[in-house]
Order: sequence, then C-alpha cells, then structure tokens
Amino acid sequence: RHIDTAAIYKNEEGVGKGIRESGIDRKEIFLVSKVWNEDQGYDETLKAFDASLKRLGVDYLDLYLIHWPVSGKYKETWRALEYLYAQKKIKAIGVSNFLKHHLEDILQDCKVVPMVNQMEFHPHLVQQDLIDFCADKGIQYESWSPFMQGKVFELDICADLAKKYNKSVAQIILRYNLQKGIVAIPKSVHAKRIAANAEIFDFALSSEDISFLDGLETGERIGPDPDNFNF
Repeated sequence: RHIDTAAIYKNEEGVGKGIRESGIDRKEIFLVSKVWNEDQGYDETLKAFDASLKRLGVDYLDLYLIHWPVSGKYKETWRALEYLYAQKKIKAIGVSNFLKHHLEDILQDCKVVPMVNQMEFHPHLVQQDLIDFCADKGIQYESWSPFMQGKVFELDICADLAKKYNKSVAQIILRYNLQKGIVAIPKSVHAKRIAANAEIFDFALSSEDISFLDGLETGERIGPDPDNFNF
C-alpha cells in the first residue's frame, strides 16, 4: 500500500480523502510526497511540507522527497528535510531525479544520508553506475515510469519474455525491477492491472534475461534530464 504523490501532482487532497474513505489504518499505508521546485530552500520547504500534510489530512509522512535537484537550493532543502526527520514528522527522507554528482554534493556535509533516490528507470535507461553508487551508499533505488509511459509494451524482447515465462509484459518488467533490488512504482487506473502488478513472486527471470534487458540501454529518457530542466 505504497502511495506516491507530490505537491505538483495537485492530488494530495484527493489522496487524503481516499485514504480516509478506505477505512484502512493509516499505519498500513506507506505515504510519500515531494517538495516542488519553486518551494525549495530551508524555510520554504518547511512551509511546503506543512501545506502537504494539511492537504493530505495526515500528521506524518512515511517518505518525503526533493522532487528535482534545483541548483543552489537543494542542499538547503535537504537541511529542512533533516530537521523534519529529526522532529519525527517524516519516517524517511530522500531525493528524486538526483544523479551521482548531485548525491556526492549532498553527501559532502549531510547529517542524514538520503534513504531513497527515485529515478526514471526502464530497459532504455538503466544507469547501472548510478544504481551501484546508490547501493554502495545505502540509498534505496526506486523507479518511476518503469513502463516507459507505455512504450515498454512495444518492445519485441519484452513480448518474447512474457511468452517465455507465461506472464504479462508488465509483470516481466516489475520482476526485472525486483531482481535488481529496485522499488518500482507503476501507474495504473485499472483495478485488474493493479492486482496483476503484484503477482510477480511466483517466478524469477534468469540472469541471462536480466543481462539482456540491461543491454537494451540507450540512454533514452521519457522525462526531463536532471542536468537540464527549466521548471
């Protein structure tokens, strides 16, 4: 029950309403939000966090992330996250879209090492060096857009693997994430697909197939470049 939201998604109020109406204990839900770029900076981040809590109608978050590495601001933003973590208002703090040099900058003088780095990840954008760096530093790698916003379903090799393992393409890709030690956050609005996305614990991809998927790396991004964005 991992729910990934963010201030910029403009859906925190709806997520909060859904949680309350679900009848599920708050402790049974892993709730994530992110501070948006224009709200970065120490004081601004503290205000943005309080605003997110209010919209969500909760008194703590399980994970709070810096959405993008805004140059000149993300280190002060991180300092604010460390403060909120010390105040026990957040159970874990992390970053999103941070490349190795961004992480190295944070690690120079942080009190708390980022616990998560949420990155675009799929067979065309593996970035194994970054995965390895995060693993070495104890930073959990998490993937957004694991299905390449639907493009992964057009890859012949994924269709071949789905046939080989008698699974859907989505299940192949999520199992690929799992076996690489990556937390995947797939997006779907269909109940049957959401349920099917969890049915990945009754098979395993061979090491050869994992290597083959890794070898599809092209550097193609579905989303913006963390070194070159203007929002």
